[in-house]
Amino acid sequence: MKKSYILIVCFFMTFLLACAQQDVSEKYRILVSTDIGGTDPDDNQSMAHLLMYSDRFDIEGLVSSPSFGKGSKEEILRMIDLYEKDFKKLQANNQKLMTPAELRKLCKQGRQGLASYKGFDKPTEGSEWIIKCARREDARPLYVLVWGTLEDVAQALHDAPDIQSKIRVYWIGGPNKKWGVNSYAYVVENFPDLWMIENNASYRGLISNKKIDDEFHNGYYDKYIKNAGHLGADFIHYYDGLVKMGDTPSLLYMMNGDPADPYKESWGGSFEKMSESPRTIFTSHPTIKDTVAVYSVLEFRFNGPEQKPDAVGQKFFTFRIDRQNWDGIYLGNGVYGIRYSPKAPAVLSYEITSDIKELNGLKGTFVVGTVWPGKSTTNGYKLGENWYTDKQSPALFEGVWQGSKTVSKWRKEVLTDWGIRWGWLKKK
Repeated sequence: MKKSYILIVCFFMTFLLACAQQDVSEKYRILVSTDIGGTDPDDNQSMAHLLMYSDRFDIEGLVSSPSFGKGSKEEILRMIDLYEKDFKKLQANNQKLMTPAELRKLCKQGRQGLASYKGFDKPTEGSEWIIKCARREDARPLYVLVWGTLEDVAQALHDAPDIQSKIRVYWIGGPNKKWGVNSYAYVVENFPDLWMIENNASYRGLISNKKIDDEFHNGYYDKYIKNAGHLGADFIHYYDGLVKMGDTPSLLYMMNGDPADPYKESWGGSFEKMSESPRTIFTSHPTIKDTVAVYSVLEFRFNGPEQKPDAVGQKFFTFRIDRQNWDGIYLGNGVYGIRYSPKAPAVLSYEITSDIKELNGLKGTFVVGTVWPGKSTTNGYKLGENWYTDKQSPALFEGVWQGSKTVSKWRKEVLTDWGIRWGWLKKK
């Protein structure tokens, strides 16, 4: 009898220990860096999703990192205000949701605007918060989910290089890489051993197709979100209620699958290792015969008159490409330059305007290929063992979007699950 009692006690203690370990392993530490309130309102959709699933994570930070526009942490706080108005109904169905008060304490202001050519500038409240969270005593890594550019992550790494081994970054790149190419170049060159998922195209698998009219595309708002509380009433203001949520795959990756293993399937995609981030340096004007990898770093360098040493980093020309203007700077020693990263396959042409006659009117054209990272480049950034990106298999493309099917295959499950939570807000 005594032996049986001891066995029962041992079994019970083992069970409790297993449950405790399971609770820790299922709840991941996350910090979100978002450009919400900037030029792309899909971050508001993703923020609504995050707030409604706040029970699934240990959220440690909500950092406003707008590269353009009027984004600020006030927009995060506004979304939390909406969440607070719906909180009683949400909490009635899930008591583990974070309270509005808890969430407000996590809101921090990061960099507003892009970093200079060097890729970093001055510490921000947001970058310092990233460092503080990363340095906390916790056996679990801090997953930094980046919905915009890498400005605050780059600043944090610059100011505290030791956090490289303490954080894991899931970044929605693509267009964000185009906007924040300088911060990306700084990170990839100086922190190649960072654990990074660079999602340049797979995320597009979650974006609704306007041409498809069913309950998971054009019909999703009417069926699931309309009349669903204050968050639902706000949702219609973004893309007329069409689900875009290009940043949400970073959350989905943490909700389903094994975040420690990017090779495995998850709602947020599956990825493959990359050993080099391609970079092309043009010291002469490219032509239609020149092809570069989509999402790669391009550096254009032009010769002109020497300037005073304090002119380094100052703007001296405008680089117009793909209907947008970019500031070109003086690099020193009579050399002027700019970085650019193409967000999609295309044939692109640029033209320079400047008060410097040697630069004014210069033109070039190049082809942007369809596959990332493509072939090795002479000046590419060599990477460590933990840098991952979109899968290259042709079978996983949707149109020109590489790896998109690794996310779109789960779209119905994801939106059905979210629909249940929207339903909580329709209850009387």
